[in-house]
Amino acid sequence: YSLSQNFPNPFNPSTTISYDLPKAGMTTLKVYNTLGQEVATLVNATQEPGRYSVNFDGSRLSSGMYIYKLTSGSFSQTKRMMLVK
Repeated sequence: YSLSQNFPNPFNPSTTISYDLPKAGMTTLKVYNTLGQEVATLVNATQEPGRYSVNFDGSRLSSGMYIYKLTSGSFSQTKRMMLVK
């Protein structure tokens, strides 16, 4: 499993998040604000092994730090990204 840093970072208003899955499984990719509130669900599906890229549009959000979390099977990883308007 691998969760890549979003690109570009900082971003305005959209960015791309990439990740790799070594085996099939239920996968979620969610974005949270610094208070831990979920602001977006980018992926919520069973996915096959492979490399995936998802575009995140933050145009309706305010500037600041956001956290994105990938969960698949027993794997979970988080990274931070900065939205600058």
